[in-house]
Amino acid sequence: MIGLILVGGGGYYSYKKWFVSSATTRYITAQVERGVLTSSISGTGQVSVSNQVDLKTKAAGDVLYVNGKVGDEVKAGTLLVSLNAREALKSVRDAQSSLDSAKLSLEKILKPVDELTILQAENSLTSAQESKAKSENDLVKYYDDGFNTVANVFLDLPTIMNGLENLLYGNDFGSVTGQSNLDWYTNQGVVANYDSYDKIMSYRGDVNNSYNLARQSYGINFNSYKSANRLSSTSTIEELITETYNTVKLMAEAVKDASNFIDFTRDLVESYGSGRSLPSTVTTHQTSLNTYTGQTNSHLTSLLSIKNSIETAKSSIVSAGRTIAEKTASLADTKAGTDPLDIESQRLSVKQKENALLDAKEKLADYSVRAPFDGVIASFTPKKGDSLSSGASVGTLITKQKIATIALNEIDIARVKVGQKVNLTFDAVDDLNITGEVVEMDTLGTVSQGVVSYNVKIAFDVQDERVKPGMSVSASIILSSKPDVLLVSNSAVKTQGNASYVEILVNGAPQRKDVVVGESNDTLTEVVSGLTEGEEVITQKITVTAGTSAATTAASTAANRQGAQGANAFRMMRLD
Repeated sequence: MIGLILVGGGGYYSYKKWFVSSATTRYITAQVERGVLTSSISGTGQVSVSNQVDLKTKAAGDVLYVNGKVGDEVKAGTLLVSLNAREALKSVRDAQSSLDSAKLSLEKILKPVDELTILQAENSLTSAQESKAKSENDLVKYYDDGFNTVANVFLDLPTIMNGLENLLYGNDFGSVTGQSNLDWYTNQGVVANYDSYDKIMSYRGDVNNSYNLARQSYGINFNSYKSANRLSSTSTIEELITETYNTVKLMAEAVKDASNFIDFTRDLVESYGSGRSLPSTVTTHQTSLNTYTGQTNSHLTSLLSIKNSIETAKSSIVSAGRTIAEKTASLADTKAGTDPLDIESQRLSVKQKENALLDAKEKLADYSVRAPFDGVIASFTPKKGDSLSSGASVGTLITKQKIATIALNEIDIARVKVGQKVNLTFDAVDDLNITGEVVEMDTLGTVSQGVVSYNVKIAFDVQDERVKPGMSVSASIILSSKPDVLLVSNSAVKTQGNASYVEILVNGAPQRKDVVVGESNDTLTEVVSGLTEGEEVITQKITVTAGTSAATTAASTAANRQGAQGANAFRMMRLD
């Protein structure tokens, strides 16, 4: 049995009353009780919400509708902001129309083939055949036109070729016997500006080279022309057209080089000739060259045109042939009925149009900002008429569900598991004690000044409006809880080797009693066997020596067990 003696009053009086002259031992005992053994880990942290999201636009546009204000509770899916979505709506309408068209096409090909469809397929084949025949007739005409074009070219080519030869190698200036016009122009340029000698000779070389190439090509071409006629093979006429085109191109190049040479010489004489003037023959030569240029360019155009016409007609014939083959097969398929693959293809087209409609609707949804979950609007800034860009933030939504985040060291975190229950208290709300549950733990710790810590998130079982995000919280995580077990104070249990024992009083003297213990926490130990409920076990021994105030000793002991209550009043436990 535990007895209590209350000591109070003046210090001196108490000293006299409880002064002892010899050593006295007293024992403090406590009963073995049945109860719940709870093991826990404590930590501190802050309150936050379980989920928080910035409300952002996914498209750009002007705000047409605003629904909500700070503090409003909203359900998931609630429309908060709507933007002008004219183009997105048009895309949805177009996608819907395209889908409807594809569905109609599918319905059409599923119907039996009618006479009109067969007639249309036959007409299409006939049209392709007529197109091929027309291209073939055109090709015959183009070959005839091609020979005519070559004949027209050779009406002018001899005149141009001979005229160019006389202009370059004739003696139109009455100069030294044997001096050609080309030599005369060369000498005029050198006399006018000898520093341009290299450039003059370069021009002269270009004239000679281009003229010789043109003359050679003309000779071969003229022979080919003389040996051909309208009844020649199509390949002969094509080769003649190409050969004539290349000859005229070389002659045009020779005319251009000659014109450049005379123009350059004239510029030198007029610039450096000290008032010298050139004879009118130079102007006559330039006029002739201009005429030749116009003639060759005209012939090049006509030759290229007829050449392209022949190639186009040949391509059209080939294309028409392919079209005839396609239309022939199509007519056969039409008469045979719709191909199952066509039906499947059209069904696939319908599916693609359905997906396109879904995509368009999703893009349309981007012009609306909706609540992603049930929660409370923490901030909200948009106003009707605002112009927002894509990704612009319009507010913040938080959940009503609150969580506590605490930090534990590397030793404690190893004993914590998701799902463990937690007791929570708050510095700002003295009378509030609620429960929660561990829902998340850091996998990687955070190192600060050599100390590793891990964050633990705890979900509240009960939502109390007095608890606000950011408040300080103390959490006691319950590691284990064993109900209905025998419990003794930790101070009552002693060990010797691997054995545990307690002491009980027998006739006023302590006696050892072996026990088997189980789990323990900071204050209590589970007794598995060796004791029964209600037994008294020694929890503390107090020895008072001679010359020591019993009152003082008792006060010190009571202060250690119960906490100091004052200088002149305290409680002391003793054995009766």
